[in-house]
Amino acid sequence: MLREDAQQIIDAAIKAALPDTAVKKALLGETFSDGRLLLISIGKAGWSMAKAACDILGDRIDDGIVITKYDHSMGTIPRIRCYEAGHPVPDENSFAATEQAISLVHGLTEQDTVLLLLSGGGSALFEKPLISKEELEDVTNQLLASGAGIVEMNTIRKRLSAVKGGKFAKLCEPARVYSIVLSDIIGDPLDMIASGPAYPDSSTCKQALDIIQKYNIRISKDVEELLHRETPDALSNVSTKVTGSVTQLCQAAELACKELGYEPVTLTASLSCEAREAGSFLGSIARYYTDSSKSLAFIAGGETVVHLKGNGKGGRNQELALSSAICIDGLPDTAIFSVGSDGTDGPTDAAGGYVNGDTRKALHQKGIDLSKMLDNNDAYHALMACDGLIITGPTGTNVNDLSVLLIKR
Repeated sequence: MLREDAQQIIDAAIKAALPDTAVKKALLGETFSDGRLLLISIGKAGWSMAKAACDILGDRIDDGIVITKYDHSMGTIPRIRCYEAGHPVPDENSFAATEQAISLVHGLTEQDTVLLLLSGGGSALFEKPLISKEELEDVTNQLLASGAGIVEMNTIRKRLSAVKGGKFAKLCEPARVYSIVLSDIIGDPLDMIASGPAYPDSSTCKQALDIIQKYNIRISKDVEELLHRETPDALSNVSTKVTGSVTQLCQAAELACKELGYEPVTLTASLSCEAREAGSFLGSIARYYTDSSKSLAFIAGGETVVHLKGNGKGGRNQELALSSAICIDGLPDTAIFSVGSDGTDGPTDAAGGYVNGDTRKALHQKGIDLSKMLDNNDAYHALMACDGLIITGPTGTNVNDLSVLLIKR
């Protein structure tokens, strides 16, 4: 069955993107000075990255902190304190955990090292705001609802924070910071992943102000003043290594498709558009190849956005999948699925969604208008009604999204 094939592809891709091997590779041959070695791991993959590092370094790590999303810690790690906090909007636990990290690096010397492990989600989880919690939530929610991309969002957030945009590395001085980054942003822009707490900022005040104007974001005079302040554009105490990315996710999916008898075609690892547009695009490909005599798989990795207009429930992967059901309506042996590699799609318990040529008909028979559900941004409940939700639980990694069209012959 296509659904079973889809699940095997998802499992294989996520397994290949788990951070264990990536962190071990980044630490291979790395030596640290005789001073203290502190570990700080931030992001949705924070626990997994910390566990991998501790398995290698053992007692060499003197102290450490993990800051990850709720329900993403998977047990205790010796010498490491684990905190869970809010995402995609920071909360009081985000602020409290960040204060603990700041306290941990206070008073370090040139002989000390901070091993900083970063993954997606760090922008919300690691935060000491320069404005009130309420105002930060308001700006963040406006950006999320506007359809702003992750780079645009982080350009704003790093200017409203005491730890983003290279500022945390400044707090660690004169200690060395060795940063290992699991990339969740297309093109691996190091100053944008987790809003670049230990990387020089390439964005400018003008760009930040242009984003506010582009999306008509309502801001106070205090926010406007912060957006006029430049962030550090150079850091002398940091070295960085990127490990893991959406390309790895796509390559693993391609291999899994081959093993299942499909001829795979990777369309892109840089998908970046409205979720509905991506769904329509994959559906259009399915239409074009409907007479194919062989099994085909079209793979796309990246991260789409949703411009919220309704008050429904869902995420970008669910909306992508549901929108594609319009194009593939009635096509036999055809399916499209889209998942977030971290196991969480938007503010839901689903990783993404799965549809086939019968999805629209199945919804219609239950009195559900697919187009109206999309207009209300309610992909979650539409997919739930036709058994189209993909639920994996937290995966321990975070390297963008995977969308796949399967045509089985």
